[in-house]
Amino acid sequence: MSKLDYKLLQALSCVIKEQSFERAAGVLCLSQSAVSQRIKQLEQQFAQPVLIRSQPIQTTDLGKQLLKHYYQVVQLEADVLPSAMPHSPQTPLTLNIATNADTLATWLIPAIAPVIKSHLVEINLLIEGEARTINRLKDGQAFGAISVQSTPIKGCQLTRLGCVDYLLVASPEFSRDYFPNGISADSLRKAPGIAFDHKDNMHTRYIQQHFGLMQGEYPLHAVRSSDAFVTMAKHGAAYCLVPKTQIKPELATGELVHICKDHIITETLYWHHWILLKGVYKDVSDAIIAHAQSVLD
Repeated sequence: MSKLDYKLLQALSCVIKEQSFERAAGVLCLSQSAVSQRIKQLEQQFAQPVLIRSQPIQTTDLGKQLLKHYYQVVQLEADVLPSAMPHSPQTPLTLNIATNADTLATWLIPAIAPVIKSHLVEINLLIEGEARTINRLKDGQAFGAISVQSTPIKGCQLTRLGCVDYLLVASPEFSRDYFPNGISADSLRKAPGIAFDHKDNMHTRYIQQHFGLMQGEYPLHAVRSSDAFVTMAKHGAAYCLVPKTQIKPELATGELVHICKDHIITETLYWHHWILLKGVYKDVSDAIIAHAQSVLD
């Protein structure tokens, strides 16, 4: 069997990361046709596609396997080369972490900041809904993922991080305008809510479970930012489900009020990662686990 050409795997990784052949070419200092040729060579070597040329660009099952292998090789090199070649110029190591927006808005940055400051790394955060971050790990695009999935995937292990309580909140003005007699199915049909995107089922699941309304029976904004959820709610533009830890100041000052105290969602978060972590990968993993377990329930 012919050996793997890691320049080809690097091109595959870059196309997936940049979601563009043109941008990947710029990162690799190659022409766009050269990047396309490298992907074509890889596909010819295995006689099957490695990419699904869609929007977004995705990897095939083979592409996922190759990417996972490539990132693990990069991890090994990062662990060995600095000590083996101490006088050689070092380039930043890219660390791909899949996370949900709520975690990013609350505790993830404080968790990894010490590692960022003490190592030559570039952090690439892949933002997905908490139920979908695990797909980035399965696809080989990330070495670790913060997820609500409680079972490990093949080749990876998991650690329980803790629980997050989600509250349904709104501004006092919004609550008076839309829920003067309390929250109900009828009042929700007119009140605009917020979801992360059309795939985010936390909000829709909550409304269906407790008020019997299906998605499409009430207005729902799509906003891919947890911070923007809070901003919109504070400005009286919508109501939303947000982590209690994210809005403690607003609850204390009365800028936001808990509009459905009978129903609180509690999500348990887990850290999924490659089994054999070394060097800075292990440092990041340990930092995430330690910080999360200190701030979550």
